[in-house]
Amino acid sequence: MDRNDAVVSVEWLHQNLENPEIKVLDASWYMPFENRDPFQEYKEEHIPGALFFDVDNISDLNTDLPHMLPSEEAFASAVTALGITNDDKIVVYDGKGMYSAPRLWWTFRVFGHDNIWVLDGGFPKWKSSGFEVQSSDSSSNEVSKSSSAIRAVEQHYKKNLASPATFKVLLRPHLIWTLDKIKQNIEDKTHQHIDARVRGRFDGTAPEPRKGVRSGHIPGSKCVPFPDMLNSEQLFLPRDEIQIRFEKEGVSLENPIVVSCATGVTACIVALGLYKLGKKEIPVYDGSWTEWECQPGAIIVTVNSASSS
Repeated sequence: MDRNDAVVSVEWLHQNLENPEIKVLDASWYMPFENRDPFQEYKEEHIPGALFFDVDNISDLNTDLPHMLPSEEAFASAVTALGITNDDKIVVYDGKGMYSAPRLWWTFRVFGHDNIWVLDGGFPKWKSSGFEVQSSDSSSNEVSKSSSAIRAVEQHYKKNLASPATFKVLLRPHLIWTLDKIKQNIEDKTHQHIDARVRGRFDGTAPEPRKGVRSGHIPGSKCVPFPDMLNSEQLFLPRDEIQIRFEKEGVSLENPIVVSCATGVTACIVALGLYKLGKKEIPVYDGSWTEWECQPGAIIVTVNSASSS
């Protein structure tokens, strides 16, 4: 497993699936309007031995913003409940191919665990390659562990006593950006700000999928849409083609970069693309556009107007 790449092929995983040092996580997540239940879909079919990691519920339960990073203690409790140790090598995938899995890759790295890789092409590529899938009923060990992880987070935020966490975390705050850091960067311009949403939403010419959220972008940001990292099979493009995507938008790979999107999910695809180019310490603005847009007096840039509030 090449840590400099952070992506593995379905063929590699198929050959190494029986290795006890490797744990596989299904991190599927979908937009609310898609009306898909990722946990139910996991129960119906998943990579053999994979556990489900609930991106929405293993999160900060004290905010209305979606799937914000949980506390260090909540994350440690959830990962412990899944039976994952600090020595494990983790492969994470999702049901779209390359969508929410990089979010979990980034999350583990935020909490100090580098032994994690994303499955290139995800579950669709696994299935199209003819590899075996597994189903799990509600009483199975896999489902029980996944449910226990969710309960561990709930107990933490309700201040209930939870089982001691054996997974040790080491927070890397430089990989997380807050609203205040984004505001400061507009003034200081220390980092190039990349927005991973598609062009129409960035320009303000297409609506945001979340009800009541305006489109547009944060002042000074540049648009490098996350699909630009991928081919039609949701596999990462070769490094030289990824590099061209950034250069085309005037992004210098020699200077610091921060990435955002709508809610901090697809930004991690772009962060992973940059990782493949050797930019390994890219921070993600966790609250992203959903947090920025809802501020009173938020400055919103569109192609039709300099800004609005």
